[in-house]
Amino acid sequence: MDISVVIPLYNEVDSLPELHRRLTEVITSMGMEYELIFIDDGSTDGSLGALEAMHGADPSHVSVCSFRRNYGKSAALATGFQKARGSYVVTLDADLQDDPAEIPNLVARLGDDCDLVSGWKYPRHDPFTKRIPSKVINWLTAKLTGVRIHDMNCGLKAYKLEVVKGLSLYGEQHRFIPALAHAAGYKVDEVKVRHHPRRFGHTKFGAKRFVEGIFDLITVLFITRYIRKPLHFFGIAGIFLLLVGGGTMAYLVVGWFMGRWIGDRPLFILSVLLIILGIQFISTGLLGEMLTSLAHKREDAPVKRSF
Repeated sequence: MDISVVIPLYNEVDSLPELHRRLTEVITSMGMEYELIFIDDGSTDGSLGALEAMHGADPSHVSVCSFRRNYGKSAALATGFQKARGSYVVTLDADLQDDPAEIPNLVARLGDDCDLVSGWKYPRHDPFTKRIPSKVINWLTAKLTGVRIHDMNCGLKAYKLEVVKGLSLYGEQHRFIPALAHAAGYKVDEVKVRHHPRRFGHTKFGAKRFVEGIFDLITVLFITRYIRKPLHFFGIAGIFLLLVGGGTMAYLVVGWFMGRWIGDRPLFILSVLLIILGIQFISTGLLGEMLTSLAHKREDAPVKRSF
């Protein structure tokens, strides 16, 4: 198998027949053995029926996995990655905003200097209520993770098989796959791809997902940087709080020696609170280190090559 195309979908019945036709045309023109893996994330609009018809017409290339309910895109991608057999794996959304004709360009970019190539929707045909929050998340992610790409969450991506087999996705981590791959030592790049206005259905993006994206970014930062050294994460915050609280307390103590009563001053209560919080943060970090030590008595680093 040369290439596996993983398509997560939720209520995209209208776009599926055209998507199948266009994917077949593009990959056939590449001269590759391929499989199309459709992951139905609990659709309620008849998408499963359309997928069954596609599988019946093209059983050698189309495979379908349908969830009992909506679990989210990360779960859908994780299932698709488990099933993928191709040397290259491509993901794209089912709404036809991602152009299947871009797949050859993405696959061609993979090589010794690139293990994962992410699409950069340019220009992007989405409402500003979706573009602006996306720009904020992408900017924050680039600054905090060091992965300098413009469109972290573009659905159109190409991977070497080893990359997807090494990823463990849950929650909403699909938004930060390039950052997760980069943290695992894989080389990441991006390529500009055409983006089309939505023709069918409606967007699933909203204010709630923007807020969730901030929390997911914090989660990704923790699991990629501090999962094996939690004291470095909690200790920094703890030391900062201790310094601020201790400095404030020292200021009040000096005033006390100069005859100023501090017992009923709000600043005194605040300084005590900051000191207690600092100690708690550091204690949490130490407990995390103990748990990490127990869980990883012998830590094996991933090996790139062995002779």
